[in-house]
Formats: sequence, structure tokens, C-alpha cells
Amino acid sequence: MGRPPSPLLSADGIAAAAMDLVTSTGEFTIPQLARRLGVSPSSLYNHVSGREQIVELLRELAMSEVDLPSDDPGRPWAETIADILRSYRGSYVRYPKLIPLLTAHAVNSTHALTMYDALATTLARAGFTPADTLRAITLMDCFVLGSALDAAAPAEPWDNGADVGPELAAALATGTPKPIRADDAFEFGLAVLLRGLDDFRATDAARSHDRITNHPPS
Repeated sequence: MGRPPSPLLSADGIAAAAMDLVTSTGEFTIPQLARRLGVSPSSLYNHVSGREQIVELLRELAMSEVDLPSDDPGRPWAETIADILRSYRGSYVRYPKLIPLLTAHAVNSTHALTMYDALATTLARAGFTPADTLRAITLMDCFVLGSALDAAAPAEPWDNGADVGPELAAALATGTPKPIRADDAFEFGLAVLLRGLDDFRATDAARSHDRITNHPPS
């Protein structure tokens, strides 16, 4: 029998099969993946180095859907950050079961690092220090990934039972069906996050000015 006209396996095909498994079960193993593709586990290692590389291929697949705005130094920094975070969340709303798997591995995805570079550049231009830039990006990660998980929560994530007090019951009564509730909460949180960062930036700039004014360099 002649050789097949094209390879039966590829890194992209392995990633797609792994994503199917994660989407349905929240996990994948090399034996499961091999069975899904109809090959032996050893065959996978001709195309990927192991599980960790497959996880990064999954991250790359998800992050490839993040649409970054054009680089515009004159645009308000908060608008640029907001656009990035909305697209970042949208990519993981599609793959919520992937999030716990990715958080166990260090980021080594070209698309992911490109997005983080865009965030860092925007924050640096806005006047954030390198340390505060790292803090801000970590905060954004927590917020966006948590919001993506919230989008996959039950339509009514809180049970309005007998133990619910009147204040919480009144709040729950204002809830709207999913995904409107999750989207509304994300936009609310995004506004609070950006306003808080802007207030912090202004306060930090004022403190720096006071230090220079009160203790000028000799």
C-alpha cells in the first residue's frame, strides 16, 4: 500500500483534537488524544514534544482570536486597554473549560505574549512603573478570566432560598438572563478597574511630584 498523500497528523490537528476533549471534559491525556486521532501515543511525539507543548498550542489557538487595536500612542490609554480586554474575554468565553488547564502552565504562546506586550506598552505610555504594570496586568488577567468563567455559569448562579437575606434578595431580583447579566457585570467591572487604575496613577504621580519637590536631588 502506498504512502498517504499528506501526513495523518500535524501539530494543528493534535491541538484541534485536544481542544475538543477539553471543551467536552475539561481535560485531556495523551492516551485519550491518541484514541481520538486513531493513532498510537508514540505517534504524537513525532509532532509535539509532550503535554506541555499541547497546552501551549491550545493557548495559542484561543489567543489567536484576540483582536488587538492598532498601535496609536495618541489614543487614551484606557480605551485601548478596554478594547484589548473585551476581545481577550471574548476568546475565553468560547473556551471556559480551558482556563483552569492554562493557569497551571507558564505562558509561552506567541499570540498571548503579543497581547501582553500591547498591554505593557500602553500602560508604560500612560505613566505606570514596570512594577505597577505587572500588578495591573495580573489584575486584568484575574478579572478577564474570572469573567469568562462567569459567562459559563448557570443562568441563575445564586439560589434565592430561605437563607438569603432581604438585601441580597433585592439585588438578585434585578438580575437579567444570561448572557446579558454576565456581559453587564463585565462592563461594570471593566469601568471600575480602569477608573481605579487611573485614580491610582494620578495619586502615584502626585506622590512622586511631592517627593521631588520636598527632596530635590542634590
